[in-house]
Amino acid sequence: MPKAQPRRTIRRGLRLRIPASRWQRALFGITAALALVGCTLLGYYYVQFSRIIDARLHAESDRVIPRVFARPLALRTGQGLTENELVARLNDVGYTEKSRAERPGEFALERDGVVLIPRGGDHAGKPVRIAFAKLPVAQASPRAAAATGRIQGVIAGGQVVDEVTLDPPMLAGLVTATREKRRRVPIASIPERMRHAVMAIEDRRFYGHPGIDPISVVGAVITNLRSDRRYPVGRSTVTQQLSRMFFLSAEFNAELQSGTRGRSWESYRRKALEAFMAVILETKATKDEILEHYLNDVYLGNRGSFALHGVAEASRIFFGKDVSNISLSEAALIAGVIQNPYQHSPFVNAERSKERRNVVLSSMAEADFITRAVAERASNDPIAVVTRAVDNEAPYFVDYLGEELQADFPGVTQRAGALDIYTTLDLNLQRYAQDSVRDGLAKVDLALSKRRIKPGPAQASLVAIDPRSGEILALVGGRFYNQSQFNRATGARRQPGSTFKPFVYLAAFERAAEEGRSDLTPATMVWDEPTTWNYDAQAWTPRNYDGEYDGQISLRRALALSRNIATIKIAEQVGFEQIANLWKKTKVGKAPPQGYPSIALGVFELTPMELASAYTAFATGGVIKPLHGIARVLSGEDSVASVSVDGPRIARESTTFLVTHMMRSVLNEGTGAGARGAGFALDAAGKSGTTNDLRDAWFVGFTPELLAVVWVGFDDNTPLGLSGSQAALPIWTEFMKKALAGHGNVAFDTPEGVSFIEIDRDTGRLALPTCPRVTNEAFLTGTEPLEICDLHRW
Repeated sequence: MPKAQPRRTIRRGLRLRIPASRWQRALFGITAALALVGCTLLGYYYVQFSRIIDARLHAESDRVIPRVFARPLALRTGQGLTENELVARLNDVGYTEKSRAERPGEFALERDGVVLIPRGGDHAGKPVRIAFAKLPVAQASPRAAAATGRIQGVIAGGQVVDEVTLDPPMLAGLVTATREKRRRVPIASIPERMRHAVMAIEDRRFYGHPGIDPISVVGAVITNLRSDRRYPVGRSTVTQQLSRMFFLSAEFNAELQSGTRGRSWESYRRKALEAFMAVILETKATKDEILEHYLNDVYLGNRGSFALHGVAEASRIFFGKDVSNISLSEAALIAGVIQNPYQHSPFVNAERSKERRNVVLSSMAEADFITRAVAERASNDPIAVVTRAVDNEAPYFVDYLGEELQADFPGVTQRAGALDIYTTLDLNLQRYAQDSVRDGLAKVDLALSKRRIKPGPAQASLVAIDPRSGEILALVGGRFYNQSQFNRATGARRQPGSTFKPFVYLAAFERAAEEGRSDLTPATMVWDEPTTWNYDAQAWTPRNYDGEYDGQISLRRALALSRNIATIKIAEQVGFEQIANLWKKTKVGKAPPQGYPSIALGVFELTPMELASAYTAFATGGVIKPLHGIARVLSGEDSVASVSVDGPRIARESTTFLVTHMMRSVLNEGTGAGARGAGFALDAAGKSGTTNDLRDAWFVGFTPELLAVVWVGFDDNTPLGLSGSQAALPIWTEFMKKALAGHGNVAFDTPEGVSFIEIDRDTGRLALPTCPRVTNEAFLTGTEPLEICDLHRW
């Protein structure tokens, strides 16, 4: 028989081989079931997480951060602005520095000035050249020095123009509920050096991995196995970090609050979830979109009460620059902060920040983003952060806007769509205000140290307004916002002291006008001598600030020299209750003063903002101008303008002018004369203020176009030990000199019913040619004196 041939098996595709034994079949079934459940759960969570990611990405793309803008930046011939200050202003409005300006929003530094191309205004898209007046230091006399650092000329379209208006600078992009500061920019506006710095230190293979980096994962596993850490080393990719920031932040915070943070199993679970979401995120967004979200949202520490998010905001806070203008070393420093914002912040530890920056530069060289030589050069750059960058964005003013927004535009923050708030703030004046407060307080510190008075750092506030409209142009609420967010301009209620005296004289002239009297005029003489008043069974013996008395003195001189006794005597003639009633008409302040003798010396409480509002009456002919900081609000497609509403009229134009004219003497020959000695030459009126025991120092002064109030004191109401002329006047003077540099002299308008006559200062009578001290005095028509000076007749 032929030998049997083996059966040939023909394979017709793969067959699932079922184990023969019972236990093998059971194990196979369990494994298959688990795999099926696992795949089902994986699919379920993929779908769920995809929905979360889609919703969040869509929400983030549509997310609108309220933006606060200052008034458009104006550059004019004669303006007191240095080239460096102009560069800072251009950074404020997001202009990019180039070797040659070619497109709107660019500027270039040239030997004879700055060339820029405006994005908006009358000269949009056209080159504008800003030329500066400069003098060699050796040639700069005190008078000549005042001319340096000024704009010598503005040339637009080849022609000399008086002024060029640029874009409104953005003060802040705020998420006020969580006190966050953000400034969203598209990735195209973030320079390559900034992107490369972040990728080099955080995720070098960002554009090559699918959301997780296998090489980094292996390295992290080895590190974790070799160490005894309570929680695993992360080495998360940028996509994983973004997943954590966007989608796992609530869970991560819950871990921190519950105390489970640091337990290995919780940390591993979170890492696994983070990696899973990162892989899904990579399927839902492009690499550029992921990187853009990350660079705009990454946490970079705190400044004051604000949390800083995003490299664009960090560029401004760290360096005072638009992100497009930062250098390589600055970009590396920002990237280095990401790992540990507290330890690596240049504001906390400059040396550690520098070391971390150099690590980033070295990583950039290793990743071939830059050469080793470029990295070494950049590593030698000094750390030069802007210590007052938060203050440069007017944070006290922005805080105040929240109250005004709620009062004048209720519900606007709850509407859908964009919310842009255009304010009245002048960024140039704001910077001048900050510089003046800082420098003035340094002098106060020096004076206090010599007197061995050290109760703590003195504080100050400055409010500058347009008295014609009530628009707030500058507002400083304290020494440094980083150290204290208490807004003294709006919240510190202090006695106004002698700054209230002009209202005493206004009440006197109002009564004279009502009753047709001629015995209450600026030339009226009153006795300035020690006097005791008995009121409500109490004896009160006030004294003049310097302890000296002038005998017979005119009302003008009494106000100029801030004589207490003379002022109280006039208040007594008018009636203390009459003065209280006049003040009530202003509707300023929470608790109006009572009609007691002490009212003449301002013994009640006001904030600097309230005092500024009250003083608008003197610049407007008797009408109070309520202060406001919002010009208009753009909510979605709706634009709502703030309506300037006049407050009450408290006095006649003529009587108000008499007091304003008298307050000119405060600066020309009285307690504010130090302003003239310091170089402030424009016509202005004002009043110093010093309260009991030298607790508070004030100065209020104004021209027809600008009014500023300065307060200096201690938060705990400890006596400052300095008068208004010593502490507040120098700050006011420096601010006004800078703010009005290049402005012409503007006279106060004389209303109808006022006449002028030459008066002898010593007698208050008609002056003779032989009188040595003559004043061109203002009177209500018909109240001029008829007697001729008999003191200087011969």
